[in-house]
Amino acid sequence: PYRRQRQMCIRDSYDSDDAQRVIKDIQKELNIDDKKLSSKSILSVISNAKNKLTFPDDLFSEASKDFRLKNIAEVYKRYQKRLKEANAMDFDDLLVNTVLLFEKFPEVLKKYQDKYEYILVDEYQDTNLVQYRLIELLSKKYKNLCVVGDDDQSIYKFRGATIENILNFESIFPNA
Repeated sequence: PYRRQRQMCIRDSYDSDDAQRVIKDIQKELNIDDKKLSSKSILSVISNAKNKLTFPDDLFSEASKDFRLKNIAEVYKRYQKRLKEANAMDFDDLLVNTVLLFEKFPEVLKKYQDKYEYILVDEYQDTNLVQYRLIELLSKKYKNLCVVGDDDQSIYKFRGATIENILNFESIFPNA
């Protein structure tokens, strides 16, 4: 199965303009008025979901009776399908899919752990869950991890940054 996966290659990466065009097309398909639920706000929710490693079905489950969130979950599902059909990823997918690759194929993770024996992360207070998970996976073998950050300067909560990453650093990485 790994060999088949390797043959598929990503041919394109979507920037925010590309992503917004796809979202607008999906909104038209689903009759979602951009004035009531903008493509920009939909992309923001999708990005935050990806940064928390939340997938379309998970988001749909979380929506419960929230009609707006259910619509976004459906857009998210179709958006991911379109990306896959185009052999493309957006920026968030680059991180999410790397984490999934490392989790699913330990031999690939080992290759990169061996390559990066020492890891330094600047502005650690502004990392999100998927970035934390990537750092955790890469640093697990050698435990040579140094982070730089200041919990008083965390400014990217709106992008999914979680201050807990720096506040809990010493308990999560006791030997760093």
